[in-house]
Formats: sequence, C-alpha cells, structure tokens
Amino acid sequence: MSRPSASTPLLPRALNAFPGSSLLWRTGAILAAAGIIAGAFGSHGLQKRSGITPEKLHAWQTASSYAIYNGLALLVVSMHPHFAAHRFAGPAIAVGSMVFSGSIMALVLARDRLKWMGPITPIGGSVMIAGYIALAL
Repeated sequence: MSRPSASTPLLPRALNAFPGSSLLWRTGAILAAAGIIAGAFGSHGLQKRSGITPEKLHAWQTASSYAIYNGLALLVVSMHPHFAAHRFAGPAIAVGSMVFSGSIMALVLARDRLKWMGPITPIGGSVMIAGYIALAL
C-alpha cells in the first residue's frame, strides 16, 4: 500500500468522478469561507459604521450563518454518489444561498440605494429551499 500524500484524494476516484462534484466542492468551500469572513466583519468592522442598528447586525449575522451552513451542505452534497450529479439541487442551493445572503448584506450596507433588492431576498431563499427539496425527491 502506498503512503498517502497531500495530493491523495479523500474519496476513491470512482466516488470523486461525478461531473460537477469538484465545482460543488469548490463552491461550497468558497461560500463557507465568505460566510466566515462576513461574520467576522459583522462582529468587528460593521458595528463601527454609522447607521448600523442591532436589527441590521442581526440580519447580517443571519446572512453570514446561512452562507456558512449552505457552504457546508454543498461540501457534503459534492461527496454523495447520487446527489453530486444532480443537475438542479446543488446549483439551486449555491445560487439561492448567494442571492439570499448577498441581498441581505447589500441591504444592510446600502438600503437606501438598493431598495429594489428587498423582494430578491425571498426569491433566493425559495430557490435555496427548492434545491434541498430536490434532494429529497
């Protein structure tokens, strides 16, 4: 048996060969990292900005938490032999999460200029939920 190296995949090649699983993995990792960065900014930098209320901080924390949760979910989905190849679920979770979290963060930072984004938030949430429901079907 050969000794594992830093480039040895965690899963055997047969399980790691699904089209899109690599993209889902990368998207999940980036989404989780973005959520962590946003959460840190919310805790340390956002509080110092003028006009940031406790309600806005809570909305920001919600958005960053959802980005982290959905990023982790995409990491798990990307490793599943059936769901990694699902044409709708992974992309819907990724896009829905980005739209949901991104629109909340944009509204926290510039609500007056970006009022039109308010109705986009539930659309992103609905797409995200549809992705999870697709996994169950």
